[in-house]
Amino acid sequence: MGKVEKISIALTDELLATVKEAVASGDYASNSEVLREALREWRDRQREKQAIAKVRALVAEADASGYRPFPGVEDIKERGRARLRKDNSN
Repeated sequence: MGKVEKISIALTDELLATVKEAVASGDYASNSEVLREALREWRDRQREKQAIAKVRALVAEADASGYRPFPGVEDIKERGRARLRKDNSN
């Protein structure tokens, strides 16, 4: 787990009740375990948000460049139709 430092936090009655219920239900062994899990999930969501933002920025950059590795859907359909016409004429 690494170095552990104790801190003191203030929770609303509602949040404290939620923590205590999680422990009482047996889902968690201690109040600390509930809070550690909540912080891990928060950290993971933050990382996911950052990754999504990075991908969005890359997509925006690619869109702005004008590069299109694939033609539009209509172009693909027309190529398919042309191929069918060619195959049917043989």
